[in-house]
Amino acid sequence: MPSTLCKCGKEAFYFRRLSGEALCRRCFARSIERTVHRTVKREKLFTPDDRILIALSGGKDSVALAHILSKLEKPYRTKLFALTIDEGVSGYREEGISITRGVAETLGMEHHIVTFKEEYGHSLEEVYALSREHGTGLLGCTFCGIMRRRLLNDMAIRLGATKVATGHNLDDEAQTFLINILRGDIARLGRAGVQPVKVREGFVPRVKPLRYIPEKEIAAYVYMKGYPLYERECPYVRGSVRDEVRDILNGIEERHPGTKHAIVNGSDKLMEALKPSTEAATVGTCSRCGSPSSRGVCRMCEVLDMLGLGSNTFINHLAE
Repeated sequence: MPSTLCKCGKEAFYFRRLSGEALCRRCFARSIERTVHRTVKREKLFTPDDRILIALSGGKDSVALAHILSKLEKPYRTKLFALTIDEGVSGYREEGISITRGVAETLGMEHHIVTFKEEYGHSLEEVYALSREHGTGLLGCTFCGIMRRRLLNDMAIRLGATKVATGHNLDDEAQTFLINILRGDIARLGRAGVQPVKVREGFVPRVKPLRYIPEKEIAAYVYMKGYPLYERECPYVRGSVRDEVRDILNGIEERHPGTKHAIVNGSDKLMEALKPSTEAATVGTCSRCGSPSSRGVCRMCEVLDMLGLGSNTFINHLAE
């Protein structure tokens, strides 16, 4: 039976199955923050001169990221600011926007909000409706991921960010590794990790300070810090490959604690082995919109074509 006392003698708040540790609130918070600090320091993720854009969705991961980075970077006076992307999912996104505003205000952080509707002319709901009309067979998550990633990079450039920090956690990274294995996507396996293997022109480097923190621990940390937790689930998430892989991994982890850590550690080793080919890979530009792409036509423009929108909307957006 797990101990009810932390090693410091205080009442336990969290029991870590993998290590057998019982941790009080203070020791638990310090362990999370130390892990992030070690990751930032070991990988040299930031410099005092960086302008760090935090992708703040309102979910527990991005809230934890904003809180921890504001604490860790305060002594260095590093510029931190947040960006929230409103994809346009009624009955769901409003709660997240409300949370992000509260978090940014609490942390005294500059906060920007941008919408799919403003930037692309269509909300995610409208995009998905077009997808069904054109019979693309793609899920809402597919469109959301492609459009959100592009907009995050564009806004980072527009706002003068030198780094983009995202809240990807251990669970996310383990899921991504298995998805890439299932798809046979070796190129993506080589690009995994806390930060890009190679900085490429036109891309603002994205870093993942929470890569080694399990999702459950992030949820406990955010709850302990008194931040509200997102109560609603995005209606588009169910049915995706990631959703299935998440359920499989959670089941294995429950029976075999440490599986997710082992997968991510294995991913790191594989990434190192693939590093030479990843660094040698060239990235050109999309023939339609001129954005950086490893393909002749970028995925964003392909999606717009599928929806019967062409690339003009996006090209005009880039030219502004």
